[in-house]
Amino acid sequence: MKKIAAVVPAFNEEKAIAEVITGIKSLERTENLTIDVIVVNDCSTDKTAAIASCLDCVVLNLPVNLGIGGAVQTGFKYAYQRGDDIALQVDGDGQHPPEEIPKLLRALEGEGTDVVIGSRFLESGGYQSSFLRRVGIRYFMLLNELTARLRITDSTSGFRAINRRALRVVNDYYPDQYPEPEAIILYALSGLKIKETPVEMKERHGGRSSISAIASIYYLFKVTFAMFFTYIRLRRRRK
Repeated sequence: MKKIAAVVPAFNEEKAIAEVITGIKSLERTENLTIDVIVVNDCSTDKTAAIASCLDCVVLNLPVNLGIGGAVQTGFKYAYQRGDDIALQVDGDGQHPPEEIPKLLRALEGEGTDVVIGSRFLESGGYQSSFLRRVGIRYFMLLNELTARLRITDSTSGFRAINRRALRVVNDYYPDQYPEPEAIILYALSGLKIKETPVEMKERHGGRSSISAIASIYYLFKVTFAMFFTYIRLRRRRK
């Protein structure tokens, strides 16, 4: 049986973190899986760490706030260095229903597939995000088509599964702060095969998004530049 780690980055998610952890662990019974939950507490100031430490999971407490990219890579590094075969990325705010995880795992079993991204847009159903965010997601989809030669309908989705080959890549480098669109370029130019699978998502249960309305334009420009710099750097390395 393959060793599976579920990496859950969490910053002030006291309202949702218990349900996320217990939901993932329930798959061991319902799906006959063995999944270790790795909660990466990104220097939360609420009860996130205390709640998680009382549950069946590993809690990695960061001494400073690294942002989503740093938290995710911390979990990926932990999973890679202890020899896990598969790493799941699951948000700590309850947006990613644990019952959808088997869809990611089945898609990852496809021949040569290294990275699976859960997309809320391949099929209608579940929470589809706000209009402005959907506009931003479409913009990043076009950038990923340009840089990675891939059409990813939900490029900002943090609901993902990666295999050992991909873990080796992200153990060395992973984008910081808002990494999902940039990571697609990293995976593609590292020779990994990426695919999407339809999933349903929910609205966040509590806490607040790391991207506020005021910061959206700044985020758009910052991630755009980061994506192109990553593309240029990796293209040069391949040559």
